[in-house]
Amino acid sequence: MLDLLIIGGGPIGIACGLKAQKAGLSFLIIEKGCLVNSLYNYPATMTFFSTSEKLEVGGIPFVTISNKPTRAEALEYYRRVATSNNLAINLFEEVTAMQRIDNAYIIITTKTSYKAKRVVISTGFYDVAVNLNVPGEDLPKVKHYYKDPHYFAMQKVVVVGSSNSAIDVALETYRKGADVTLVVRGDEVSHRVKYWVRPDIINRISEGSIKAYFNSNLKAIRQTEVDIETTEGIITIPNDFVMAMTGYKPNFDQLKKWGLILSDDKFIPQYNPDTMETNLPGLYLAGVVCGGLDTHLWFIENSRIHADMIIDDIILKTQQIVGFN
Repeated sequence: MLDLLIIGGGPIGIACGLKAQKAGLSFLIIEKGCLVNSLYNYPATMTFFSTSEKLEVGGIPFVTISNKPTRAEALEYYRRVATSNNLAINLFEEVTAMQRIDNAYIIITTKTSYKAKRVVISTGFYDVAVNLNVPGEDLPKVKHYYKDPHYFAMQKVVVVGSSNSAIDVALETYRKGADVTLVVRGDEVSHRVKYWVRPDIINRISEGSIKAYFNSNLKAIRQTEVDIETTEGIITIPNDFVMAMTGYKPNFDQLKKWGLILSDDKFIPQYNPDTMETNLPGLYLAGVVCGGLDTHLWFIENSRIHADMIIDDIILKTQQIVGFN
């Protein structure tokens, strides 16, 4: 039986593994995709908002040429951290069921089953896209994930959203020759957009290189056109692709199935902020999954400490049990 099973092989899952290893615990990290799967699915040209120091885990230096690391540098860093420390990680293995029996957890995966005294859920939020819920969203031309701008060269592209991901898509596809229209629910580009990017998109909109509709919503999608609800009424424009960069969310159905209590409004899981332990004894949360729908609250840089909090609590509880016996 394992001391700890960690669900999720992202940066925070790796941080938990490093801390568990240092504490002498037997552990295993289970990841349904590749190593740091969410980061792998980020746009190929992405640059992090955070500095490399704030993305470090386990006190292992993250050395980069520039102040803001790229996706490629982050992938290489976390791979080297995992391999050089010989972390026990099973990739391309998904947890399908979990149940607490006799003060331990039975975890069923797509490959086998495990028994662990405790479990950490560090599954992130990038796997479930927030849908637009408009007619035509199921068409192949509608995409919630973005990899590379070349694919959209010389195409008419509608980008929905005003966050970092939406603005990056709008600017990058525009610079590859796409005819870009930005549809924004609010009255301006989000102030959360990276400070060196926001002036760029504002200038492109001001000069007319990128058309933007504020206080607007996409209402319908068809094979060669879309309807946009604007302040001046419904307009129809020609369209080849829709990039619905409307955000992502944790797999709440899965969390509920595993027995976690979620709040009614934003589906925030119930947990002890001092230990990260949930309503289920020995089941912990780490990383962005703690925020429910508020996925902007937790990042790598401010949730790295979850690993220390969790492992410290496990060690303390283990010592108390040994002392009691």
